Amino acid sequence: MLFQKKTRAGALAALAVSVALVATGCAAGGDGGDGSGDLSITFLPKNLGNPYFDTSNAGGEEAIEEFGGSYNEVGPAEATPDGQVSYINTLTQQGVGAIAVSANDPKAICDALNEARDAGVKVVTFDSDTNTDCRDIFVNQADAEGIAKTQIDLIAEQIGGAGEIAILSAAANATNQNAWIELMEEYLASDYPEITLVETVYGDDDDQTSFDKTAALLQTHPNLKGIVSPTTVGIAAAARYLSTSEYQGKVAVTGLGTPNQMREYVEDGTVTAFALWNPADLGYLAAFAAKALIEGDITGAEGDTFEAGKLGEYEVGADGVVLLGDPFVFDADNIGDFDF
Repeated sequence: MLFQKKTRAGALAALAVSVALVATGCAAGGDGGDGSGDLSITFLPKNLGNPYFDTSNAGGEEAIEEFGGSYNEVGPAEATPDGQVSYINTLTQQGVGAIAVSANDPKAICDALNEARDAGVKVVTFDSDTNTDCRDIFVNQADAEGIAKTQIDLIAEQIGGAGEIAILSAAANATNQNAWIELMEEYLASDYPEITLVETVYGDDDDQTSFDKTAALLQTHPNLKGIVSPTTVGIAAAARYLSTSEYQGKVAVTGLGTPNQMREYVEDGTVTAFALWNPADLGYLAAFAAKALIEGDITGAEGDTFEAGKLGEYEVGADGVVLLGDPFVFDADNIGDFDF
């Protein structure tokens, strides 16, 4: 795991995370969430086929198997809120105990989620939040300021603290991405006045779109010195483009990525360093939060505490937020220690 709570001792260890996801089905007919113990929990990522969510959902499945619940995964092929709404409605009809969802839009899925909650389904958001009034808990991967600061510090170090940079984000309405970008802009203005953010573009968490956006950025901004991509799909696509172009070694790229996606680009020198949390731990924590809600151990109120298996005890903060930990920086010296 990349992070440890203060209540636990231990050191970083090599990770072996299986991303083979086996849907075990969701139990229908439970009234979910009033202490009844209906531990049927369905993970609803932004989209299927995304390696990041493959890993986070595998962590959720691991947790659910540990506490004897029923795991399922559903989701749209494209990262759209409309695609998520239809699945939420179906899960409500099935009467699952909880839904763990990474929201494609902070508002667009709220009506569907509140209908689910009215039916007794507990709602945990993870990775990307909704408005606070349409979920019970948000499991946040890391403090937004820490995520923003880490990425800007990385790109600043890699370009020598001066020059033009661009941001390659996911969807234009992704809540987590937009929060990080706003904080990045503020941090650049206050701490790195010689770095200029020339453009923010959106790859929609699609590999080819992100690849094409990278090419366009380099054509539009010939003096570009760095790209920050706060999305695992985007950073891998940008690195792939740079690794086979004349810009390799001349334009830096950093952001948020998984070790297995980024290993070859670190090894060939395209990428110096990047950051992330352990997405498997994020899914694992989301599953235990759902369990605690279903069994009535917590309500989502500030100060509530619950046990999360191997991760230890967690406390609910303001606005129903549970924080996994701080970002971790991967580079050539440590990337070989991780496998996810």
